[in-house]
Amino acid sequence: MSASASGVRVWTVRYRAHNGVARPAFVALPSDIGPTNNAPLPLVISPHGRGVSGQGNAKLWGQLPARGRFAVVNPDGHGRRLPFHSWGYSGQVDDLARMPQIIQLTLPWVRIDRSQLFAFGGSMGGQETLLLLARHPRLLAGAAVFDAVTDLAMQYRRFPLVPCNARCRREHTEPIGQGLRKLARSEIGGQPKSVPVAYRVRSPITYARTIAFSCVPLQMWWSVSDRIVTNQQGQSGRLFWELRRLNPYAPVHGFAGFWIHSAAMHAKSGLPYALAAFGLLPQPEGPPNVPGVREVPAPPESPGCTTSP
Repeated sequence: MSASASGVRVWTVRYRAHNGVARPAFVALPSDIGPTNNAPLPLVISPHGRGVSGQGNAKLWGQLPARGRFAVVNPDGHGRRLPFHSWGYSGQVDDLARMPQIIQLTLPWVRIDRSQLFAFGGSMGGQETLLLLARHPRLLAGAAVFDAVTDLAMQYRRFPLVPCNARCRREHTEPIGQGLRKLARSEIGGQPKSVPVAYRVRSPITYARTIAFSCVPLQMWWSVSDRIVTNQQGQSGRLFWELRRLNPYAPVHGFAGFWIHSAAMHAKSGLPYALAAFGLLPQPEGPPNVPGVREVPAPPESPGCTTSP
């Protein structure tokens, strides 16, 4: 089954997650792509943020897949125990790596250009994008993350700082920070003090050296005014500068500004600019459409990145 919008069609497919549970994935394609018109397409793997569905994540892309002639797969995913709060579980990350094969099995007429596989994610999706890069460094041609969690134990400790508006208070019978901690303990197996290794293996900062020497082009976007992943200077900012320290020639590109959490990952804000950097869209005129953005360019290509320290 599929739903279509002008220029883009979203196909719903089903796959078996790492735990055997059937999960949907939402594949956005240019609407003219079909069994008789199936030129190879680049593929963007896009894990969703905390508490968001793959279908919700697909809406962030708008008409961009049609404009750039690429595909985007937005899986619902599944964590160790929870469906929408996977927080970088290894089985979920391995499922992300299987997305090209899943598309081939469920939409056999779609042809994916395996030399052009990318990953884009915001918030928890950014965390899982970084973990995908760390665990499958030869899979991707590029990755972009927006307001990502990079230190999960730090995020757990700062959950009580997450604001809760009137709608949030109607939907939750307990303080939001307390509820998020309860979900995290259920998914991860306890709090950071009791299961520190479980938090470390889900934290991209743990794999900084692997990411730095993967030599995969990486964009990191973070907002210093983020109120969901608070202290982004200690999350995405910290990882960005650690990557540059470990490997001064790592192709890591930074963007910092003052936007609302994950607002830069949207078809009308930062996504066109991020896609253009990977050749998936024409270069937009002017700077990214996000508040106060400042750019830290990737290092020059010469002498270039090497995959050994």
